[in-house]
Amino acid sequence: MNIHEYQAKALLKEFGAPVSKGVPILSHDDLDGALAALPGPVYVVKSQIHAGGRGKGKFKELGEDAKGGVRVSFSPDEVRENVKEMLGNTLVTKQTGPAGKQVNRLYIEDGAEIDRELYLSILVDRETSRVSFVASTEGGMDIEAVAEETPEKIHTIAIQPEPGCTADDAATICDAFELDGDARADGMTLFPILYNAFVEKDMSLLEVNPLIVMKDGHLKVLDAKVSFDGNAEFRHPELAELRDLSEEDEKEIEASEHDLTYITLDGSIGCMVNGAGLAMATMDIIKLYGAEPANFLDAGGGATVERVTAAFKIITSDPNVKGILVNIFGGILRCDVIAEGVLKAVEEVGLKVPLVVRLEGTKVAEGKAMIDNSTLDVISADDLDDAAQKIVNAVGSAA
Repeated sequence: MNIHEYQAKALLKEFGAPVSKGVPILSHDDLDGALAALPGPVYVVKSQIHAGGRGKGKFKELGEDAKGGVRVSFSPDEVRENVKEMLGNTLVTKQTGPAGKQVNRLYIEDGAEIDRELYLSILVDRETSRVSFVASTEGGMDIEAVAEETPEKIHTIAIQPEPGCTADDAATICDAFELDGDARADGMTLFPILYNAFVEKDMSLLEVNPLIVMKDGHLKVLDAKVSFDGNAEFRHPELAELRDLSEEDEKEIEASEHDLTYITLDGSIGCMVNGAGLAMATMDIIKLYGAEPANFLDAGGGATVERVTAAFKIITSDPNVKGILVNIFGGILRCDVIAEGVLKAVEEVGLKVPLVVRLEGTKVAEGKAMIDNSTLDVISADDLDDAAQKIVNAVGSAA
């Protein structure tokens, strides 16, 4: 689960991290109160969407010459003008795709006097199987570009689970940032705070870009991006209220309600598969034969008829889907359950596009018999290669 910047900063502030004073804006009616609560005379108006690159983004409605999604304002009147232009309009960034995202929330923050911008993130490093800090003196930039052009400026510091982020670890991070004086003293306090927040809240990512050294020599968290590990949500019911459903795809929301793993993609062939690895292989082979998958969908190992039916409905609700490939290897999940779910779903929603079904494994004979004995116009396949070719060809012929 992702949350907005203002929510992430409020959470980090609870742990003791230094953040600027700010007020979220959910409607134009909130603006006067926000301005009264902030000291000024410099304000920063920030679009709140679940995507990066906001500062360099463009609003669809305002044309190419418009300012981006993060704007420095030098008077209350300038704040009002920026809020008027930004709230409710569609921001397009490198991470949103051309469709962009509607800005339904803004964050107005007190300005900060910046001396240096640093990049910091905390994540689970799969190479070391430890929570690790990623630190770079090149903050405010695309970290991917830094990694490609000047990888020596990126430092990874792995933290031992016990005893956690120690004074020695904090000193190593300070060295990576080339901190001294007040900034170093702040870092010795801040980095264990951020580590504790990451671990206690079961985050999968905590990114601060930029972490700034201010002109007075102190550190401040100027931006914050936080994602939580969905597998640990049961431990943190207090985080549920931070979820912004308007930032999520409706099909993905519905899938989560049925314990399905679903991600919308840009292609035309819908996929229903059990197992993440098999789903990835299915998408790869669709691409190999010249088409694009419309989704990633893992029905899981314990799917019921109801869940399979829900999965099929979600796939067919996507207007971009021109064909469907069901690829099931029956281990825990039986092939006859998949077949029953597919048949039930087709009866309820109808079948308007080609459907290829490949079944293998537990109860495969029963599952195939159910499909073969139905009145549906279903294309059966013997293996994954055969299935991929058949659905790609069927979609091509239909087009």
